[in-house]
Amino acid sequence: MTKKKPLILVTNDDGVTAPGIRALIAVMKTLGDVVVVAPDSPQSATGHAITINNTLYINKIDIDPDIEIEYSCSGTPVDCVKFAVNEILHRKPDLCVSGVNHGSNSSINVIYSGTMSAAVEAGIEGIPAIGFSLLDYNWDADFEPAKAFIKKITANVLQNGLPDGVILNVNIPKLPEKEIKGIKICRQSKAMWQEKFDKRKSPMGRDYYWLTGKFVNLDNGEDTDEWALANGYVSVVPVQFDLTAHHAIQGLNGWGMK
Repeated sequence: MTKKKPLILVTNDDGVTAPGIRALIAVMKTLGDVVVVAPDSPQSATGHAITINNTLYINKIDIDPDIEIEYSCSGTPVDCVKFAVNEILHRKPDLCVSGVNHGSNSSINVIYSGTMSAAVEAGIEGIPAIGFSLLDYNWDADFEPAKAFIKKITANVLQNGLPDGVILNVNIPKLPEKEIKGIKICRQSKAMWQEKFDKRKSPMGRDYYWLTGKFVNLDNGEDTDEWALANGYVSVVPVQFDLTAHHAIQGLNGWGMK
């Protein structure tokens, strides 16, 4: 009896034509039956945004002849997951993978990431999910060294599953495959962005701004994603959508608020 292939939903935030998602699709085709629903344009740093005040459109596309179900969506990465589950598949896939993002989603960047928010949305739906990112913002980034690690991590999740409410945030260093030392299970590094707004003036005399900033790692721990990436490892951080600060509940109860 032939074992049924897992159904894998693929999405991203860089857009359905981005080289990163095409590399991810290529790997997923070796592991299961692939369905693609991804934004029709770049949606980086959209976080967990959903579309509620505008209409949503989807278009069936034909980029990869091996993929029967592939759509572009006018909405956010989270919209894509919701649409895939409720309107296209009418069932939960066995796995959702998001990426491969062009650029890092380590540390605090996970909060802003459209790539990771799509994976988190899948997790909320009860679907095992992984977000993949490569530390290279170049549109023509080389994703070949990342493929073996993507396949290994995905195959392990398909085999072992994930704890309820847990999503994997995977970041891959920009290195040749032979120089990547391996995979590290890590915690999220404590870091922040020191923002600055670059003020300029339009030809019509109106002020406008570009957000810029400097990433500052405040964490010297050797068990963090930032340490792993700086030292040539693929970082894997298990994240969750339950934002409750459980350790603070007892203290707040001690305030005596009624």
